[in-house]
Amino acid sequence: MSAVKNVVKNNFRNMELNEFLADALKDAGYGGVEVQKTPVGARITVFVTRPGLVIGRKGTGIKDLMAKLEQKFGLQNPQISVLEVTNPELNPDIMCNRIAQLIERGTAFRRASMWSLNTIMNSGALGVEVVISGKLRTERAHFEKHTIGVVPKSGDVAGHIVRTGITRVLTKMGLMGIQLRIASRAAVPQEFEMKVAAAPTPDSPPSGPDMPNTEQGGKPDGAN
Repeated sequence: MSAVKNVVKNNFRNMELNEFLADALKDAGYGGVEVQKTPVGARITVFVTRPGLVIGRKGTGIKDLMAKLEQKFGLQNPQISVLEVTNPELNPDIMCNRIAQLIERGTAFRRASMWSLNTIMNSGALGVEVVISGKLRTERAHFEKHTIGVVPKSGDVAGHIVRTGITRVLTKMGLMGIQLRIASRAAVPQEFEMKVAAAPTPDSPPSGPDMPNTEQGGKPDGAN
């Protein structure tokens, strides 16, 4: 049971760490985190769209972040690496935060949802699904779902090509939840691969079922 408790504790800590970084690095375009244990301490890789805001001037920003992680989560000697997201439009965490920021600025949730759908599909996604729930227009809570393209819901394919991002935003009506699911076209497994046969060279004789066989000293049909 000790090993199971240790795994549960680490997963819970990683979830809290993800929520903390999502709130602290919201302006930098937070796109996820990876945590690895090493003999010298924890190695944390943060994915953002604007690394300069995280690092800060002369590294002051990343030093403050390391101090907060040590104090809040008890991480010993955390080593933080900041990487830039190459294609942020296909990252569900980043696009979830963008939808939340649009809603905070007063944009209608349907307009923000449709903007995200078109932006993600134009970037080459296989499919997108946005679910917004809460007190959207009335005092009674409900949800709206907007989908475009193909988004697998179950099976082995869904586990490989679909990534999910979840966030929340506080509005005048109340708390609103946003869930975004993106199906990556590049992650779709290939069922078959077509290979083009090489063209025959001028020196090689043609071959095929309709050509006469003269290897055993025979003559072609019609020869004298």
